[in-house]
Amino acid sequence: MTRLTYNQIFKDLVKAAYQGNLPEEIKGLEERNDKEVDKYITYATGGGEANKVVFKIKDCKNDCGCESENCQVACLLQAIARDEYGNVVIRDKSCSHCGQCVEVCEHDCLIDKKEFIPLVDTLRDRKVPVFAIVAPAFIGQFGQMFHREKSGCPKRLGFYGMVEVALFADILSFREALEFDSHVQKQGDFVLTSMCCPIWVSMVKKVYQRLIPHISPSVSPMVACGRGLKKLHPDAKVVFIGPCIAKKAEAKEEDVRDAVDVVITFKELKQIFEAVGIKPAELEEDDKEHSSTGGRIYARSGGVSEAVADTLKRIRPERNIHIQAVQAHGVKECRQLLQNVLDGKVEANFIEGMGCKGGCVGGPHVLIDPEQGVEKVNEYGKEANSLTAADNKYVLALLKSLGFNEIDELFDPKKAKMFVRKF
Repeated sequence: MTRLTYNQIFKDLVKAAYQGNLPEEIKGLEERNDKEVDKYITYATGGGEANKVVFKIKDCKNDCGCESENCQVACLLQAIARDEYGNVVIRDKSCSHCGQCVEVCEHDCLIDKKEFIPLVDTLRDRKVPVFAIVAPAFIGQFGQMFHREKSGCPKRLGFYGMVEVALFADILSFREALEFDSHVQKQGDFVLTSMCCPIWVSMVKKVYQRLIPHISPSVSPMVACGRGLKKLHPDAKVVFIGPCIAKKAEAKEEDVRDAVDVVITFKELKQIFEAVGIKPAELEEDDKEHSSTGGRIYARSGGVSEAVADTLKRIRPERNIHIQAVQAHGVKECRQLLQNVLDGKVEANFIEGMGCKGGCVGGPHVLIDPEQGVEKVNEYGKEANSLTAADNKYVLALLKSLGFNEIDELFDPKKAKMFVRKF
């Protein structure tokens, strides 16, 4: 009997869901009497423990064909261990759900839950508006400047529309600039940005708790975008599309779980397109994006620092203390930076970290090389009509529609509650 992979089963089930015969497809797979396939079905259709993302579905004693203990080496938070029998064990308290172990596991012993299939009926009947919100790292992932020019692809799947998360990254650049303005008043003061990367935030919360008082309380652009859309369209559902498995875990965190209903990755979207026969390159262009340079470059390491620094100069030109930023990318580098901060070895006042090499463009589910991703992001940033959100009439109009008449209101703890979280 031909061995079925997890990804192939996911594609087959997506196709069946759109054709309206999902129960029959599942029944046919279950008739194989294969426990491994049964587990694949469970997680490919969004089953399993509600708040978990990464799962072990079969034992692995390092005799599965891997040349080395790849999963343990990939996890620098030591969430992957071995039990007394040599089997892989996931330590849930340490796991950041970054997905690196899933990527290096060669035989589907470790997998991540896929959340798309339960949404298909809603997309097909179109009674509830479902928005796709796309991460800035989307640029070039499908061979085109996809999310600017090809919004017809998600619409073909049944989405009501597609929104650029970079628009809300612009808004958060305002918030981060105001946070810096408030908390960095003298030499030695510093802030850790909390935006973008759930791995970075998880490292601070689980390993470097002494730094929590310095972390900015801003939500991520994904959460800001989801909440913004739901404020404008209260009955809508929101689906985040990005390069990151860890975003699936972030969307389930108790204090922000109201923002995003489903998270799918670039690789999963590619599989969905293939399953239903959508070819992005063949669809018409739809040029409607309005983000600034700052919002667009959030996708690569150093982009947040640049965006916030440029925004601060624009809205607080009189400040004597400017942003002196330092960045780290990749879990190993991030851990070293955080330790250096604790040890007083860092003179910077704005600390940025991203868990993947190169930033979001190096996420575990990107479709192009991270270096190429950085190039595409920088090119797209240069194409923007405004450098910062402060010069972007579309962002200013969006803020007004959300009830903010002045930029400083984004620092009001009550009025700006939708953009704030507690650590």
